[in-house]
Amino acid sequence: MLWTERYRPVQFGEILGQEPVIQHLTSFAASGTIPHLLLSGPHGTGKSVAIECFARSLYGEDWELNTSVFQTADIFLQGKAFLEQDERYTHLYQKSQSLINNFKYILKEYASMRPLETPFKLLVFEDAHALSRDAQQALRRIMERYSQTCRFVFTTNTSSALIPAITSRCLPLFFSPVGQETVLLHLSSIRGRETGCGYSCSDDDLELIVQAARGDLRRGILLLQLALETGKCGELLIASQSETANIAASALMVLREGDMKHAMRQLESLMIDYGLSGDEVFSELRNIIQREYNAPALVITLAEAEHRLKHANNEYLQVSAFASSLRDVFP
Repeated sequence: MLWTERYRPVQFGEILGQEPVIQHLTSFAASGTIPHLLLSGPHGTGKSVAIECFARSLYGEDWELNTSVFQTADIFLQGKAFLEQDERYTHLYQKSQSLINNFKYILKEYASMRPLETPFKLLVFEDAHALSRDAQQALRRIMERYSQTCRFVFTTNTSSALIPAITSRCLPLFFSPVGQETVLLHLSSIRGRETGCGYSCSDDDLELIVQAARGDLRRGILLLQLALETGKCGELLIASQSETANIAASALMVLREGDMKHAMRQLESLMIDYGLSGDEVFSELRNIIQREYNAPALVITLAEAEHRLKHANNEYLQVSAFASSLRDVFP
């Protein structure tokens, strides 16, 4: 069994590192006054599990009956084949219709179903950034029609991928990367409970795992499980250095050499070919800058770019602006 499932939170108090967001969700659940929600933040910070805890708090034992989760990435990447094979949708799937028409029909059917002993139910869209623009336009109209009996919840790591017509209808809640001290304490607690694995993990190894997790608690737990079950902590940490990190390092190197065009192709590749959000691109760059460059000006430039990204809608423009500004600050 994966430890990410074994140690998956089932109530708000077990979610780590997201106190401001959890306070809001707890208050909404207690009052029963709930807006549409947009949960954004990096992978492994607790967005999906927070919605599960929220639904449990709202509906008790009936939480699964009043909560419908749509894996939008699977739907729009696999297309009609996914709808045809998934048992939740086979009775609604229409082979002669297009993917977008099937999507609209399925949503309307789910939205029109009466909630069970509650004024409204939750329709949750995981990885909402995968929704096509046409799907988002259709979803906007469904939100308008069924907002009395449904609350729409979107989770994403790229909130700018959603159209303003949807984001303006939702309360935004941001899940920040989990702090290193919090991750270290949690992994240390898990290590203490999992004493029958056959291998040990030193405090130094644990700190290395925390560094490799980079605020992603789920990733940290997976690395810890692999380390304790295989006894190859060092090799796991080498393997955890992703291809995207290598591309980010290469982009910084060619920027330092003055090749702006080549660097921009690499940074755009991270977003287009690897599906990274602007936040995730900056996170990769931050790790490289901290590890390989002793240059406070670079850190300040990156911090300013990340701040602008939080208040902008075009991630490509902000990444390009950051790359352009580095030409004058490289050591």
